[in-house]
Amino acid sequence: MKRKISVLIVDDSALVRQTLGSILSSDPQIEVMDTASDPFVAADKLRRQVPDVITLDVEMPRMDGLTFLQKIMSQHPLPVVICSSLAAHNSETALKALEYGAVEIIQKPRFGTKKFLEESRVAICDAVKAASLAKVRRIEEAARVEPKLSADAVIPKPTSKAMIQTTEKVVAVGASTGGTEALRLFLEAFPADAPGIVIVQHMPEHFTAAFARRLDELCRLSVKEAENNDTVIRGRALIAPGNRHMLLKRSGARYFVEIKDGPLVCRHRPSVDVLFRSAARYAGKNAVGVIMTGMGDDGAKGLQEMKEAGAATMAQDEKSCVVFGMPQEAIKLGGVGKVVSLESMTREVLRACNQH
Repeated sequence: MKRKISVLIVDDSALVRQTLGSILSSDPQIEVMDTASDPFVAADKLRRQVPDVITLDVEMPRMDGLTFLQKIMSQHPLPVVICSSLAAHNSETALKALEYGAVEIIQKPRFGTKKFLEESRVAICDAVKAASLAKVRRIEEAARVEPKLSADAVIPKPTSKAMIQTTEKVVAVGASTGGTEALRLFLEAFPADAPGIVIVQHMPEHFTAAFARRLDELCRLSVKEAENNDTVIRGRALIAPGNRHMLLKRSGARYFVEIKDGPLVCRHRPSVDVLFRSAARYAGKNAVGVIMTGMGDDGAKGLQEMKEAGAATMAQDEKSCVVFGMPQEAIKLGGVGKVVSLESMTREVLRACNQH
């Protein structure tokens, strides 16, 4: 019998500890090793037993969660899932947690937390399971399953072959667990006149705007959270807003994005499959599809559709992935034309844009 994933819950709220414990224990693959009311209590428990995953609040007495996260990742790296109400009010703090090595983020509201956590049962358990598979690295100190819908729920499958090739290319990218750092390295390597890029990164609502601003400061090309009807142009990367699907559309020679609501697709909103299907339908052979680190299979079918429509497609290799889930599923399905390292990804995308 496969060993269960052990979890240590660190939160100053007794209600949250109890609710999270109940939610995680309801999953047959997970067991709650223990709980702690603050980082000092947690550190004492860690001396006696090491869990597979830690869930960690940010606002706590005696020591804040970010400081504790830094200590964990610099001394004994472990997969950490941040569970914080700061996401909606100070998402820069949560982004800092990702920089410090947190694997996943669960955004909880300041009020009605118990109800919210219970309604998010599947997402919470999936986040912990994804974290347990993550390859964490040392840093310098500083349930009830919902129906799994396909992209059909948002956009019809392409019915025609790829359109006539144009001079402008569009790069469509999908990422999840580990994607924040992977996307930073990927985008930083592009020149200022890079082809237009559209990105789905699985992140909670309110995170993507701050994430885009941070990347915009670091990269030579412009990066922004996508708004409805934004034009996809050279030198710009558009990131799908959290909790909204993003579709690539075309009117004449102009590519633009549509931001829309809709059901969860592959348990995600935004969904990589939705973006990739729209790229297959409206860009065809003028597109390049890239699937990066992440758990699950979101994007696998969409990338296959892009390849069938004539697009160049590639996946991040296992060695450079935090979680080799999404790329692996896309490879199994036959939608990947080339498997490349994260270090080589930008170069390969530019080559595909010039040759394809």
